[in-house]
Order: sequence, then structure tokens, then C-alpha cells
Amino acid sequence: MYLSGLMQTQRKNMERMAEVVPGSGDQALQHFLTNSPWNEREVLDQVALEADRLIGGEEGSALLVDESGITKKGKHSVGVSRQWNGRLGKVDNCQVGVYATLCRGPHATLVDARLYLPDNWVQDPKRCQKAGIPEDRRTLKSKPQMALEMIRYNRRLGVRFFWVGMDGFYGNDPDLLRSLDSDGEVFMADIHKDQRIYLEDPQPSVPEAKPGRGRNKTCRVSRVSPIRVDKWMEDQSSTAWKRVGLRESTKGFLDVEVLHRCVWVWDGKEEHAHQWHLLVRREINAPGEIKYSLSNARNDISIERLAHMQGQRYWVERSFQDGKSHVGLDHYQARSWRSWHHHMALVMMAMLFMLEERLLHKRTYPLLSCSDIETLLARFLPRRDIDLDEVVRQMENRHKKRQHSIDHAYHKQGIAQAGMSG
Repeated sequence: MYLSGLMQTQRKNMERMAEVVPGSGDQALQHFLTNSPWNEREVLDQVALEADRLIGGEEGSALLVDESGITKKGKHSVGVSRQWNGRLGKVDNCQVGVYATLCRGPHATLVDARLYLPDNWVQDPKRCQKAGIPEDRRTLKSKPQMALEMIRYNRRLGVRFFWVGMDGFYGNDPDLLRSLDSDGEVFMADIHKDQRIYLEDPQPSVPEAKPGRGRNKTCRVSRVSPIRVDKWMEDQSSTAWKRVGLRESTKGFLDVEVLHRCVWVWDGKEEHAHQWHLLVRREINAPGEIKYSLSNARNDISIERLAHMQGQRYWVERSFQDGKSHVGLDHYQARSWRSWHHHMALVMMAMLFMLEERLLHKRTYPLLSCSDIETLLARFLPRRDIDLDEVVRQMENRHKKRQHSIDHAYHKQGIAQAGMSG
């Protein structure tokens, strides 16, 4: 019933679901989400393996990690805090989840989610207990650490992806990239324009001590100086850019221009620098929009393949868009740890269903979208609100609740005024 409600109601809260889905009730749905002890991890694992069956196991299969903020009022919803909300581009009172999307070409679906807990939650045991956060989860973890956990978990689970993609927030974390490289994972990571690179192997070493010149030195130094990636790009000639076709789009074939070079990256501590690919991309019609990325892919990989890998990050944004617009990723009444994870597991089940339907009908309806599927389900699934008596009953019930809320507000106001006059 909850799953049906996610896919056939315009507003995804419990009351609206109960008005549409036959046999359901908002209290029963709330109990199912908040109190029922079913294991969301088993559901997420099954979703991931089913998604792998559909779009995993090929050279173009990738696991993309990203975060998404969901605006919330108040301070009681689990993990809510004033923190960066990427969707709004500002600090906001919100919850932030770190998500993994399995992708192959234009087909993508969410397969895992972890709720980020800010420090003010981790340091407040009573607040954590009230929200039902398990004791072993009440630890401060950075979002890149959570992303690494998800990547490793899905690899162990058996999800078959050939590379990992991420935006500049995660690509700017040196520990994450080096951990993936050590694990043998191929990554395509966006980076910031101030990322420093070496055009030659810096060959870091500890300088030899000079007699009578104090203590022996222990810190490694490089033999060449680094340069910012944006400065390196500015030094390239116009002929150095190569035009590459990325994918078909609704506005024609998408072409971009790219720069490529193998560079070295060193964190100032490692014994050896890493030689990785640097890819710089600019849009044909908007040359001011520049994207920088690093990849540890094999040395003989083509520029076209690297550009394709970099362009796949588009689909994680589409996954968030589809999840929020059509199956209620950000529409929920879930304050506790369990209810948040239950909701996300069911949202991913709904998204998996939509992915499978699109693949099943891609020959007859190649443009079938999540919006189309939502419209069809809303029309053809059994509905409760189909006759006049039921529609009027629901309206009267909403009015009754609304009037109760109004009366309660006036009652509180009257008590406050009486206290002030007393």
C-alpha cells in the first residue's frame, strides 16, 4: 500500500496516500514506516542486486556517489541541522543523505543510501536515543567516508560496476581517491579548479642533512613545483582542445571540447606520487562552463572513453530528480532513524520498478519516462477516491482536522493571554 501510494499520489504524505489507496489508513501506513521491525538493509540489498541484473556487469556500468539535502522544519527529524543543502545552494535546515546510483548509459537508479549525522547529533546521546539511532551508528563520519563504505559494501554484495564517479566535493578528498586506488577501483572524480598537479614526476624525497645544520629533516619535498589545474588550462592553445561527442539528448547530439594530459598528484606525505589522467571539459555553447576531473583509469584508455565517463555524472542528478518528482524521495513523514531508512528503501524499490518498465518497453516506447509511468499508474491502479460520496467524505474529514487545528491554536492563544493578564 505504501509503495502504491508513492507511485500513484501527487502528494506522498500518509493522509493523501490513505485517501487514494484502497484499504489503507494513515495510521497503519505510519506504523509500517516507523514501528514495523522489517529490515531495510535486506530490501536495499535486493534492490541493488535486481538493478545489477538489469544494468550491471557491462563496461559502461558505473556506481555514482553523491549527496542530496532535503529541507525540514524544526529540530526533531533525525539528522536535521543547519547544514549545506546542495539542492538550494546554501546553508539550510535540512537532512542530508549520501546516495549511490547504479548507472549504465541513460539508465540509472538509486541503490543505496546513508543518512549523514552532523556533530551536534553525535554529541547528544539523548537526542540520538529519542530518534532511535542505533548506538553503533552514533559516530561522526565524513560524507566521503560514508561514500567509501557504500562503494565497498556494494562491491562485496556483488554489484558489478566497472568504475566509480563523483562530484568535486568527494573528488577533493585525497583519502577517498587514494583508498579507491588502493582497493583497485577505477574512478572518475571531478575536482576543484584550485587542485594542484605536477606536470612531471615530483619524485618526493627527504633532503640529505648538511653537516652542522641542525636536526635531520624528515619531511619529503618534491623536486618540481605544482601548478593549479585552471592555470594549466589557461596556458593551453586553442588547438589543444579536442571535440568529442558525449551522448544523444532531446536537443540533439551533445558535443563538448576536452583537454587531456597524464599528470602526477602528491599529497605532500606519500612516498611516491600518483600518475593519473586529467580531463578538462568545456561546453561548445557555453565555453565558460569548465569541468575538471581526475581518473586512475588504465594508461591506454581513449580520450573519448574518459569524456564519456565524466559525462555520466549527469545521470545521478536525473535519479534525484526522478526520485523527488515521481516517487516521493523528499516527501515523507519520517522523524526517526528507522522510518527514514524504511522510506528510502521503498523509494528505491519504486525507482527499480520504473527502471524495469522502461527497459521492458524500450522498443515500443523508447521515450517512456518516470513521469509517464506515474501517470499510467495513477490512472489504472485501483483508487479509493472514485465516487462522489467518498470524495465528499474525505473533504469533510480534512475540514474536521483543519478545524481541530484552528481550535487548538486559539485555545493556546487564550491560555497565553490569560497568563499575561494574570
